[in-house]
Amino acid sequence: MADQITPTNRPMARFAERISRARGEKNSETLAAGFLLAATLIALIWANSPFGETYQSFWHTELSVTVGEHGISLDLAHWVNDGLMALFFFVVGLEVKREFAMGELTDRSRAAIPIVAAVAGLAAPALLFLAFNPSGPAAQAWGVVISTDTAFLLGALAVLGPKKAARLRIFLLTLAVADDVGALAIIAFFYTDNLDVVPLVLAFVGLGLIFLLRRLEVWRGVGYFVVALFTWVAMYESGVHPTLAGVMIALILPVYPPRRTEVERAADLTRAFRQSPNPEYARAARLGLDRAVSVNERLMRLYQPYTAFIIVPIFALANAGVVLSSDTLKAASTSTLTWGIIAGLVLGKLVGITAASAVFARLRPSSLAPGLTLSHIAGGAAMSGIGFTISLFIIDLALDDPLLADEARVGVLVASVIAALLGWVLFRIDEKIHPPKAEASLRILRPVDAKRDHIRGPVDAPLTIVEYADFECPFCSKATGSVAEVRKHFGDDLRYVYRHLPLDDYHPHARYAAYASEAAAAQGKFWEMADVLFRNSDALEPDDIDGYARELGLDMDRFEDDIRTGDYVVRVEDDELDASSSDVDGTPTFYLGRGDKNLTRHVGPYDAATLIRELESM
Repeated sequence: MADQITPTNRPMARFAERISRARGEKNSETLAAGFLLAATLIALIWANSPFGETYQSFWHTELSVTVGEHGISLDLAHWVNDGLMALFFFVVGLEVKREFAMGELTDRSRAAIPIVAAVAGLAAPALLFLAFNPSGPAAQAWGVVISTDTAFLLGALAVLGPKKAARLRIFLLTLAVADDVGALAIIAFFYTDNLDVVPLVLAFVGLGLIFLLRRLEVWRGVGYFVVALFTWVAMYESGVHPTLAGVMIALILPVYPPRRTEVERAADLTRAFRQSPNPEYARAARLGLDRAVSVNERLMRLYQPYTAFIIVPIFALANAGVVLSSDTLKAASTSTLTWGIIAGLVLGKLVGITAASAVFARLRPSSLAPGLTLSHIAGGAAMSGIGFTISLFIIDLALDDPLLADEARVGVLVASVIAALLGWVLFRIDEKIHPPKAEASLRILRPVDAKRDHIRGPVDAPLTIVEYADFECPFCSKATGSVAEVRKHFGDDLRYVYRHLPLDDYHPHARYAAYASEAAAAQGKFWEMADVLFRNSDALEPDDIDGYARELGLDMDRFEDDIRTGDYVVRVEDDELDASSSDVDGTPTFYLGRGDKNLTRHVGPYDAATLIRELESM
């Protein structure tokens, strides 16, 4: 693998850069869903056009790859389904591994309800499908209804969902990750035939070599690629679906936040290149930057745009081309296979996810995040019936009869449309029943929680100030003086609660400062660190913050590990989501009131005299 971009690969590099930028935009999910929808429509139009016979003939064109006397010969459709989709499942595996190590699934209590809902969303559709198809060849397709298409789901939510969907989006993302884990396990255990032991052993040898590379801390992707290619071929020859090789490799690869020493090393190399720009320093700086980031995150960043904008649309183009003739539609309209898929995806997902969430929330009332309602979950559950990509994938595994496969594809297409529309209807009904109230957005979304919140003053004080703030915000630094005067005035009758709202667009160091304050909190020094950060709001580089931590006498090894491992990311993001769901978009923002729940947003000046007057009137 060359380190420099050659003329032959420069156009592809430019394209990768474009789709990487698109992926980083707020509308990337809608854009990815748009690519997938466009490919689906093209496949349907192509298959039903006067040139429809070319659709089947093109995708059944044989392509062979041989080395000496050995080789693999597949038609184009199976090269897509068995080859390109291995990269798709590889990225899915990377995402699952990252979520468990650093993302939403690190906080098990936060992830509990979407995981339970995902399990119910796997089981209920399968049982409903089997009620329609208890036996016969069609019964093998029960796995078609188990999974949700994350790209279509998030795209539909962005276009058709409620305006304040931040909490629902996090819920559905976590659910989709758990859903993917279940779907991958089902593919592995229930859709593998004709097992050949020797190639399977070689495949596990390949996986062992991947693990060895990880233990040796090999960070260059080329080493992993060579072994991964060998593992894919061995898995294919074993009879196990080769896409699972991608998943298993991804789960082995290391994932970790950037190590501080390697980040500093990369910075030194970059400075050296800036002072003396030459090819050697350029290469060293590039490699240093790569080494600072885990293989998992580098590969996910590299391949995710390709899977979202190229591979999945190509898969849809190869698999969604159902000939919608009168005979096909007539057969589908009376087929228990078709109706089983529709019932499973539309009703099974809706009932399973919503019912499981309602029961879990009843047993553990605090499990639902503030701002996340069961009516919103119902709308998201309905949209989870869009089971497009993996549903079509499993059709190819489960059904050998082309007529049955077409009936199943019709069911998936119809179910996906119905699920999207049903979700939209449920969201609109919810808006009619629970219209947004102007005063509701002025009330605090999450009550003060002594076990969770950072509280200064008596926990049971009758008066409360909650501030959403940003350590780099100069207005927040000024507001701390006002709060100090207010606390001095009321004494033990007042408690002050701090919550995070780092404004990344304006304050590039605020998020790291927020993580640092939480790492200090783990050593019992949140307020000491917060005071220092506010006093030095114009000097919040990582080195500056490390210096403040040393001055406070923190255990630096633990402090740096706590920031690096990202255990406090979820805590900061929770505050951000609360603020976003309450239409708080600036700092400082104050909520004032008595008790824990009846806190209302303060509008107007936040000098000490105004805050004191407002509190005294309550």
